[in-house]
Amino acid sequence: MQFRDLQRQYQTLKPDIDRAVSRVLADGNFISGSQVAELEHQLADYVGVRHCITCANGTDALTLALMVWGIGRGDAVFVPDFTFFASGETPAYEGATPIFVDVEEDSFNMSPTSLEEAIIQVRKEGKLTPRVIVAVDLFGQPADYLHIRRLADQYGLLILEDGAQGFGGRIGERKACSFGDISTTSFFPAKPLGCYGDGGAVFTDHDEWAALLRSYCVHGKGSDKYDNVRIGMNSRLDTLQAAILQIKLAAFQEYELTDVNRIAARYTESLRETIKTPTVREGFYSSWAQYSVIMRNEAQRNGLQTYLREKKIPSMVYYPKPMSGQSAFRDMDSVKVDLSVTADLCRRVLALPIHPYMTNEEQDEVIKELLSYCQIRE
Repeated sequence: MQFRDLQRQYQTLKPDIDRAVSRVLADGNFISGSQVAELEHQLADYVGVRHCITCANGTDALTLALMVWGIGRGDAVFVPDFTFFASGETPAYEGATPIFVDVEEDSFNMSPTSLEEAIIQVRKEGKLTPRVIVAVDLFGQPADYLHIRRLADQYGLLILEDGAQGFGGRIGERKACSFGDISTTSFFPAKPLGCYGDGGAVFTDHDEWAALLRSYCVHGKGSDKYDNVRIGMNSRLDTLQAAILQIKLAAFQEYELTDVNRIAARYTESLRETIKTPTVREGFYSSWAQYSVIMRNEAQRNGLQTYLREKKIPSMVYYPKPMSGQSAFRDMDSVKVDLSVTADLCRRVLALPIHPYMTNEEQDEVIKELLSYCQIRE
């Protein structure tokens, strides 16, 4: 059993993917081939924004957004404490100070209450200028943008949506990667929409920012790649990955999102009376990058993971350490508010195998063994 079965996905899509790859190889347009521009149009149409600019990976996507806004030393960037390192790493790399914000246990996403407390505290101290909220769509569910946008408008902040795990999620009919002033995603293979290597994309409705993003992606180019009008970086999605993503995007839209939501619903129906299952808020729709249950305590979580491993069932802990506890941030003045929900989740969460190609028999095995473990230790 695979945690996320990319081999089974490839076997299902193999004829179309192989044709798409063969076309790239035959044409020889490995960098900036026609498939890249085609994919950008398809992604922008799907998300519902004016511009999509692809890049080399999801971390670069975040960096590019911060470069466009001129984020740097003396700026405060508000980041959820419970997420992958890149969300806090990229502001710090630009010289800004990440300010960690607690999350909500039911959604795993940034707490608007904690966010406002952090903003007020930073403004009260007067050492940093509040500039950006990095709102992460964790585990597939969009953050609470209804409240986060209100706070951004109230305090004059920009929203950078980190949709690396949230692509395909929705609030109502509005899709993830359309909620930020700039939004980003990652095409890392294990993401809801992944390629066969690294890749990322940036989304915005802002024409001037889109032009800057395209320039920064290719060494700060002006009229052409030998006219360098600003300091940029080398961050492009190669044509092979774009061709693969075109095939996978079609499957993602046609059936993968529906199927992974069906599998998540089966988990919830079978497990919710025994353990705490993830919550999808009313009016929200998740793309289920992960299905994370919450155990009673760390000992139960670790014991279950060991038990499942013995049964050859994979599981993962996202995330074992809060962002604020990472050594890289040890010397930064990044903690302004209570972060106890994050600390608690890091001790209790466990992600179960989930993907659109999971069979009922495989899922039944996971459910059976998890329930068996819980009953044995009652």
